[in-house]
Amino acid sequence: MRTHSIRFWSTIALAALGAAGCALKSPPDRASLASEALPNAPAPAAWKAGAAPGSVGDDWIAGFGDPVLNQLVAEALAYNNDLRASAARVEQAAAGVKAAGAQIWPAIDVIGRRGGKMGGDGSGLNGWVISASWEIDLWGRVRYARRSAEDQYASTQADLAAARQSIAALVAKSWFLATEAALQRQLARQMIDTSNQSVKLADQRWRIGASSEVDVVQAQANLKTFVDAERQLDLAYSKSLRSLELLLGRYPGADVKPAASWPRIDMPVGAGVPSELLERRPDIVAAERRVAAAFDRTQEAQAARLPRVSLSAGISSITSEMFVLKDRDNPSASIGAGLIAPLFHGGALLAQVEARKAEQQQAVAAWAQTALKAFNEVETALAEEATLREREPILDAQARDAQKVLDIENSRYRIGSRDLRTVTQQEMSVYAARSTLLRVQAERRVQRVNLLLALGGGFGPGTEIESALQGQEKRP
Repeated sequence: MRTHSIRFWSTIALAALGAAGCALKSPPDRASLASEALPNAPAPAAWKAGAAPGSVGDDWIAGFGDPVLNQLVAEALAYNNDLRASAARVEQAAAGVKAAGAQIWPAIDVIGRRGGKMGGDGSGLNGWVISASWEIDLWGRVRYARRSAEDQYASTQADLAAARQSIAALVAKSWFLATEAALQRQLARQMIDTSNQSVKLADQRWRIGASSEVDVVQAQANLKTFVDAERQLDLAYSKSLRSLELLLGRYPGADVKPAASWPRIDMPVGAGVPSELLERRPDIVAAERRVAAAFDRTQEAQAARLPRVSLSAGISSITSEMFVLKDRDNPSASIGAGLIAPLFHGGALLAQVEARKAEQQQAVAAWAQTALKAFNEVETALAEEATLREREPILDAQARDAQKVLDIENSRYRIGSRDLRTVTQQEMSVYAARSTLLRVQAERRVQRVNLLLALGGGFGPGTEIESALQGQEKRP
C-alpha cells in the first residue's frame, strides 16, 4: 500500500515538473519599446545638428591627451563615495537575485528536541524531524520573481556604469573650470601690471605738468578694479579646486595644482547614429531593464491568482519516557502533496495585477523620457560645440585687435594726443575680450565632455581608468 502511494505522488511530481518547465513570456524588446513609447519621436537616420562620421570611441578621457586628467579620473572612480554607494546597491541587488532564485529549490529544515524532568517539561519527548517542502512552479510565479530580480540587478549594474561615467565627466569639467580659473587669475594679474604702468605714467605726466591729477586718480581707480577682480578670481579658483577634491574623495584643501594650459580638443568626435544611442547609453539600458522587471512582476502577480501545488516529505524519530510510541526504535517517513487554490480574496489579487500593470506603464514612460532626454542632450551638445568652435577664432582675433588698439592708445597718451580715459577704457576692453576668450575655451572643453557623456562613451580596456574600476570591484 505504501509503495503504491509513493508511486502515485511520484507521478504527480513528474507531471508537475513537466508543467513547470514551460517557457516564460518575454518582456518587450527594444524595438517594441521604441514603437510603443516613442510613436511621435522616431529616431532619424542621422543627427539633426550634424556630427562627424564614425562610431563613438571607447576611451573618451584619453582623447584630451592630458595624463594628469587620466590620473584624477582614475582616483575619483576609486575613492568617490557616491560611487561606493552605487556599488553597494549593486551588491544588494545581487543578493536579491540569490534570494529569489532560492525559492525554486526545495526547502529543507531539521528540528531537534530533548526534554526531561529537569528541563521544565514533563512530557519527556525526545527526537528529531527532517522536513522538506517544494512548491512546483506550474505557472512560472517563482521564475518570474527570480527573473524580475535579475532584471533589477542588471538595471543597478547599468546605473553604476552611468554613475561612473557621470563622475568621470564631473571630474573632467571641474578640471577644466579650475584651469580656467587659474588662467583668468593670471590674466587679472597681467592687467594689474598693465594698469600699474598706466598709474606710473600718469603720475610722471602730472609731475611734469603734461596732465592733471585727475588722470592719476582715474588710473588708480582702474587699477583697483583689476585688483578686486583678482580677489574674486582667487575665491573662484579655490572653490573650483575644492569641488574637484570632493569628487576625488580628498580633504577639500584646495591643494590640487591645475594645468598651465588647455588640453587639446582637435580630434573630431564620431557620434554614430541616433538609434545606436538606445543600445549604448547605460541610463537607457537601466531604464529598459526596469521595464523588463516590471513586466516580470506583472506576470508574477497574474500567476499568483492560479492554484499552487507543493510537495512535502519528512522523516522523524521520536521517543518518550512517559508513554510508548509505536516503532519507537525506527524512524518514520512520509511524503505528500498539497494544493492551494485562491477562491476569494476580496479582489486583492486582481488589484495587485492592476497595480503591477500600472507600474509597467510607468516604467515604459520613464524609459521613453530617458531616451528623449538622451537624444536632446546629444543634439544640444553637438549644436553648442559647433557654435563654440566657430566663436573661438572670432574672439581670439577680437582680443588681438583690442590689444593692438591699447598699444596704439598708450603711445598716443605718452605723446599727449590722447587722454588717459581712452587708455583705461581700452584696458577694460582688452580684459573683457581676453576673459571672454578664456570662458569660451573652457566652455568648448566642457561641452566636449557633455557630448562624449551624452553619446555614452565608455572607458577603454587596459587603460588606467579601467584598472581603477577593477580595483574598485575587488575592494571589500
